[in-house]
Amino acid sequence: MQLSNPYPIRSPLNHNNDEDQRDYSYTNPLDASGSNFPCKGYQNDAFKSVATYVAGSQYDMSLTGTATHGGGSCQLSLSYDTGKTFTVIQSLEGGYAPSGKALFAWSWFNKIGNREMYMNCAQVTIEGDLSKVLNARDTIASHTATPFSSRPPMFIANVKGPGGCTTIEGQEVNFPFPGPDVVGRVTGTGYTCIGSS
Repeated sequence: MQLSNPYPIRSPLNHNNDEDQRDYSYTNPLDASGSNFPCKGYQNDAFKSVATYVAGSQYDMSLTGTATHGGGSCQLSLSYDTGKTFTVIQSLEGGYAPSGKALFAWSWFNKIGNREMYMNCAQVTIEGDLSKVLNARDTIASHTATPFSSRPPMFIANVKGPGGCTTIEGQEVNFPFPGPDVVGRVTGTGYTCIGSS
C-alpha cells in the first residue's frame, strides 16, 4: 500500500514529478537496516508542497493498494524539522498544529508477513493561526485537547531505530505512546524492544 492523498515525495502517482524522480517501489517497506528511514530517504528533497491545510480544519487522507498483510496499526504524524522528529496526530481539529512547512507522514506496521515498517511522507503546508480558528465549541472543548507540542513522538520499529523495537508476527501494534486521538484498541503490545520504546 502507499499514501495517495496527499502525494508522498517522489510518488509515481503524482504526474507533476519528473519521470526520473518517481519512485516506482513506493509500496516497499523501509529497509530493515534503517538506511532509508525516515521517508524512504527523501525528507531532504527540495520542498514542493502538495497540499495546504488550514490549522483547526479536518482533512482526508487516502491509501491505495491491496497488500494489507492482515491489517495492522498505523500512525499519522507531522515533522517540522525535515524528518529529525515526528509528532503523532490523528486529526488537526482544534487547530493544534503550528503553521509552516511540514512532512505529513503515514507509517504502518503490518500484522502478517515479514516484520516491516512502511512509511510515506508528503510535503505539506500548514496555514492559519490558532487564535483565528478557534470557535466557541472549540474554546469549550479546548481544556481537554492536547496541544501539538505535548503530543508523543512516532513509534519506530523494524528499522534499527531507537529502542531496538521489533513488531511481533500475527499481532497488531498497541502503540506505547499513541497520543490522545486513538481509533480502535488492541490487546497485548504487538512489539518487543531491547531499550525504551
